[in-house]
Amino acid sequence: MTAAFIGIDWGTTHRRAALIAADGALLAERADGEGALACKGRFAASLEALIAGWPEADASLPVVMAGMVGAAIGWQAVPYLDGGTPLSALARHLTPVAQTPPGRRWFIAPGYCLRGAIDEGGRGAVDVMRGEETQLFGALHLLGPDAADGCYVLPGTHSKWVRLHGGCVTELRTYMTGELFALLRQHGTLASAMQTADADDAAGMKHDSVAGDPEFLRGVAEAARGPVLTHALFGARARVVTGALAPGAAAAYVSGLLVGAEWADAQRQASHREPVRVVGEPALASLHAACAHHHGRRIESLDARQVQLAAWRALAAEELHP
Repeated sequence: MTAAFIGIDWGTTHRRAALIAADGALLAERADGEGALACKGRFAASLEALIAGWPEADASLPVVMAGMVGAAIGWQAVPYLDGGTPLSALARHLTPVAQTPPGRRWFIAPGYCLRGAIDEGGRGAVDVMRGEETQLFGALHLLGPDAADGCYVLPGTHSKWVRLHGGCVTELRTYMTGELFALLRQHGTLASAMQTADADDAAGMKHDSVAGDPEFLRGVAEAARGPVLTHALFGARARVVTGALAPGAAAAYVSGLLVGAEWADAQRQASHREPVRVVGEPALASLHAACAHHHGRRIESLDARQVQLAAWRALAAEELHP
């Protein structure tokens, strides 16, 4: 099969690339640490090296990149789309990379920016996402017309809760769940109590076993009561120093507080009659499944890799057959 397209999820610290054939078949995948921060000032050279690492890939193949590569810290700042632009139009809003070498077809996907109503003081809520829009685009192609409406959760360093209506992004709420967990585990008074066997899991709560941990579930239940989160987090320290919480269980409890806080807030926004579609790695999806069970909600789990591949296949089809 002949290689025809390259799709790259290019984040802040990691990069994941897929080589797609003309018929949509996956030919190869690669993941590395060449994130936007590591590639500062040498994005073109890094991309050329990635392509050269696939003997079956020609340098002239169309390449679509999504994520922080299109942010101010990335290769080229790409303007956001607003909520009025349907996800189905994503391919028509790809931005060509400036000053590319001759014969190259490199594009960056835009993110989305949603602004709330302006109050009397001239203030209004604003939220953004970069990269997740391609996953939502992939979900539409993977699930069909029924996916155009509903509530989606894309957990990770910054967890996104998104409402789609008619294939448009009508609501967007971001929670710094994974980043805050990592900071609490690496710095401050909770750090020593939150160490676990997996030192590489600093950016999130990625163990399948965490979702069934009684302390995780206690954290979810505490978050559902609605306390101020900073107060609840200090409560974790208080429980440890008084012996009410074993130090080894603190990470699971804090995980429950943080993920549970997302759900406690989202319950004020979402309809209980609809399922919540979770697009994420299985371990992260299991945490949200536990929260959904606590709140009496149904979830539909979508594997993040399969959703992303569906996005690349759909974009490849549009790029190759516009």
